[in-house]
Amino acid sequence: QVQLAESGGGLVQAGGSLRLSCAASRSGLSINTMAWYRRAPGRQRDMVATIAGGDSTNYADSMMGRFTISRDVAENTWYLQMNSLKPEDTAVYYCYAEYTFLRHLFDAWGQGTLVTVSS
Repeated sequence: QVQLAESGGGLVQAGGSLRLSCAASRSGLSINTMAWYRRAPGRQRDMVATIAGGDSTNYADSMMGRFTISRDVAENTWYLQMNSLKPEDTAVYYCYAEYTFLRHLFDAWGQGTLVTVSS
């Protein structure tokens, strides 16, 4: 079973930046899609950004232009650079991976890292 470990959350003032990281515990995986989700207080978990084959990316509309997802395929690590943060970006951020192992498809979630943006 693959475990994902996030890091980089914390408290930041509005307009500031944070960079989240997610690392998969096992090397040699074929990770098809790497992604970030978030759950704001009182809301469901929503997609923030995804990155897949050919480094194709997809963003939620409210993050477009402010957030950037990137990855290091060799290290099975991916990142979320968050700029121009707003108080409404306060949430627990989760990393997600869909991967292939022994020709079966699996997915994994991180434990979450809290991002708090103060006004």
